[in-house]
Amino acid sequence: MAKQSKQSKPADLRAKTADELSVMVLDLQKEAFNLRFQRATGQQEGVARFRAIRRDIARVKTIQAERTRSADKS
Repeated sequence: MAKQSKQSKPADLRAKTADELSVMVLDLQKEAFNLRFQRATGQQEGVARFRAIRRDIARVKTIQAERTRSADKS
């Protein structure tokens, strides 16, 4: 799993399909779990990546919710 060097941009996320977003959330959640595990065992050096992952997860879930709301209105 490759680490992202910067945060995901909403415009890039909106260009992805629903399946791609679901996979992205799962990958980010796995990475967040691994970072939590590293923190618990004292191996983690920086905490900034964990914060960025949490924010990326929130961004993706927001895009998914927007799509769900727009589909419900139609």
